[in-house]
Amino acid sequence: MTIQDFITTQLYSDNQWADALAQGFTPTPVAEKENANYVSRLRQALEAGMEADKREVERIATQSEEPTFENTIVALSHTGEQLERAETVMYNLLSAETCDELDELANDMAPRLTAHANAIMQNEALFARVKAVHDNPPATLTAEDHQLLTKTYEGFERSGATLSPEGKQRYGEITAKLAEATLKFSQNRLKETNAFVLHVTDEADLAGLPELHRTAAAHEAHERGLDGWVFTLHAPSFGPFMMYSERRDLRRRLYLAYHTRCTTDGPTCNFPVVTEIVNLRRELAQLLGYADYADYALKRRMAGTAQAVNQLLAELKEHYLPQAREEVKQVEQLAQSEVGDGFDFMPWDFAYYSQKLKKAHYDYDPDMLRPYFELSQVKKGVFGLANRLYGITLERDETVPVYHPDVEAYRVYDADHSYLALIYLDFFPRKGKQGGAWMTSYRDEHCEAPAGQPVTATNSLRPVVSVTTNFTKPTADKPSLLTLGEVNTFLHEFGHALHGIFAMTRYASLSGTSVFWDFVELPSQFMENYVTEPAFLHTFARHYQTGEAIPDSYIERIKASRNFQVAYACIRQVSFGQLDMAYYTLRTPFTADVRTFEQRAWADVQLLPQLPETCMTVQFGHIMSGGYAAGYYSYKWAELLDADAFALFKQHGIFDRATAQRFRDCVLSQGGTDNPQTLYERFRGGRPTIDALLRRDGLLHETC
Repeated sequence: MTIQDFITTQLYSDNQWADALAQGFTPTPVAEKENANYVSRLRQALEAGMEADKREVERIATQSEEPTFENTIVALSHTGEQLERAETVMYNLLSAETCDELDELANDMAPRLTAHANAIMQNEALFARVKAVHDNPPATLTAEDHQLLTKTYEGFERSGATLSPEGKQRYGEITAKLAEATLKFSQNRLKETNAFVLHVTDEADLAGLPELHRTAAAHEAHERGLDGWVFTLHAPSFGPFMMYSERRDLRRRLYLAYHTRCTTDGPTCNFPVVTEIVNLRRELAQLLGYADYADYALKRRMAGTAQAVNQLLAELKEHYLPQAREEVKQVEQLAQSEVGDGFDFMPWDFAYYSQKLKKAHYDYDPDMLRPYFELSQVKKGVFGLANRLYGITLERDETVPVYHPDVEAYRVYDADHSYLALIYLDFFPRKGKQGGAWMTSYRDEHCEAPAGQPVTATNSLRPVVSVTTNFTKPTADKPSLLTLGEVNTFLHEFGHALHGIFAMTRYASLSGTSVFWDFVELPSQFMENYVTEPAFLHTFARHYQTGEAIPDSYIERIKASRNFQVAYACIRQVSFGQLDMAYYTLRTPFTADVRTFEQRAWADVQLLPQLPETCMTVQFGHIMSGGYAAGYYSYKWAELLDADAFALFKQHGIFDRATAQRFRDCVLSQGGTDNPQTLYERFRGGRPTIDALLRRDGLLHETC
C-alpha cells in the first residue's frame, strides 16, 4: 500500500470509505516517488472542502428559523468536516513526510485557507445568530454545551467578528501573512537541519563514541552513498556525539552548526521571519482589543494572565536557580580537573563532561541501558502499562494503509472489547520529517447521538491518532535500541494519545487534546513518572540478545540519578518560558536585533556561556510556528499538575485501577467539556500545590 491509499482512507468519512469498498474500490499501487499524484489529490480535496463548507455555513446563516443552540451552535460544529479532513492530512504530512510538491501546495493553500476561515468567522448574519444564542442561553444546557457555546462565540470574537469593516480587512491581511510566515519558519528550519552533514572518514575522529553510535553513523553514511561515518543535526545523531565524542573541535563544529541554523543571510534565514511573526501577533491582539499577544492568548489558558505565568517562573527560579548554578559549577570543575585550571569551559563541553560526572557519581551511562530497551520490547511495556491501568489492548493491523513503510497501525480495544481508536506509530527520523516528537490527530472523536443520550464507544465516531518520534534507527546488525530518554518520550507522547483515544465527548471541537494549552501536557507528563519505577521497568526491560531482565543494580542507578541536574533542566525550561513571554508581552513594534533581544530576555537564567553567533529564537518552533506562543510555560505548569496527580497514585499504588479509572473518567475522557481546574479538582479532590513537584525533584524533604 502507498501514501495514495493512506490519503484516500483519510479523505473519506467512515461511511464513504465503506461505500467505496462495497463498490469495488481497491488500493492502487503507485510509486512513492510520484508525489505530484497525491498532492494533486489533496489540492482537489481542499478546494472541494472549502466549497462544501461555504454551502453548509450559508444554510445555517440564512435559515428562517429563530436561532437556537441546536440549529446554530450544534449545526455549526458539524460544518467543514470534509475540509478539516483534507487540511489535517496536509499539515500532518508536512511534519511527518513532506516533499517539495507538498511544500508548494501548503505555501499556496495557507493564505487561501486563512481567507476562507476569516470569511466564515466574519459572516455578519452567522455571527448575529451565534450572538443571539450566546446572549440568551437555554437553561437546559449541560456543562459541555456551555463550553461549546462559549468556545464558538469567543472564536468569532477573537476572529474579528466585532470589528469594523476596515478592521476586518486588516485582520484578514494579518492572519494570511501570519499563516505564510509560520509555514516559512518551519520549512526553513527543516531545510537547514537536513543541509548539514558531518562526514568523517578517519576512524580516529570517532574517539570516545561507543560502538552503537559508530555503527549508526556508518549506516547513515551507507544510506547516503558515502564511505566512513555521517553525523547529522537530528537528535539520535547529534545528542550522542555531543555526549561522547572526545574530539572537542568536532563537538564545537556540530554545536555551532546546530545553534546557528537559520541565521545566515539567504532564503532560509529566519531573522526577518521572526520579526514578522512577533509583530503580526502583537498587531492581531491589539486590533482585537488586547494589550499584547500574551493577553490575547492567555484568555484561553488556565494561567489566565501574564502575571500568573511570571509568578510561576519566578517561583521556579527561587527554588531551582541556586542549585542549577551549583550543578553547572560541578561540571565545569570536573572539566578543569581533567584539562587544567585554564580550561575555557564552553557549551559544547557541557554534555560531554556532564556524562562523565554522572558516571562518576552513579556509575551510570545512558548507553548501558540501551540493550534492555529494544523498541519492540518498549512497545510491549508501554502497551502493557496502558492495559494494566485502563484494561485496553492494542492490536497491529497491517491492512491499514500508512503514509510511509516505517509507520505501524494499531487498533485499540477497551476492556470490554469495544473498539476505541486507531493509532499510527511513526518512530524514525528521515529527510521529509521534522525533528522532535509529537502526537496529532487525523480524526477527533465525537458523537451524533440524540441530546441526552450518554456518549459511549459504540455510539460515537472513534478517533484516529498518531504518535511521531525521531528515535534511534535500527542498523544492519542491531535493532532499534532506545535510551532511557527515548523511552520517556514514548511514554510522554503515548500519554497524549490516550487523551485522544479515551475521548467520550459530544462535540469534536472539545474532544481529546482540545483543551486549554497549559492543561494539555498533564496526561503526557503524567505518564513520564513511570519511566523510573522498578515495577514498570521489570515488565519489559530485557536484554535484546540474552533475554536477561534489566539488573536491579541498574534500576537503582536510574533511581539514584533521576534528579541529576534536575535544577539545570528546570531553569533551562524557565529560560525558554522567559524568552517566549518577552516576545509576546511587547506592546510596541519589535525592531530589535533578534540575538540581542534574546540574550537580554533570558540573561538572568543563563547557566552556560552565550555565544554571539548562536540564536535559539530562529529555530524555536514551539513559539514561532507551533502552538506554544505565550504558552511555553505550560510544560512547567502541567509538571506541577502531573507531580501532584502521581502523588495520589503513589499513595494508592502506581497501577491502582480505581485511581486510574478516576483519572480516565475525570480527565482523559473529558477533553474540554468543562473548565480544566474543575476537571482536575474533580479527580484529585483539591487544588494542586508546588510541593509534590519539589518533593519529587528532591528540593523538599519531609520533616519529622
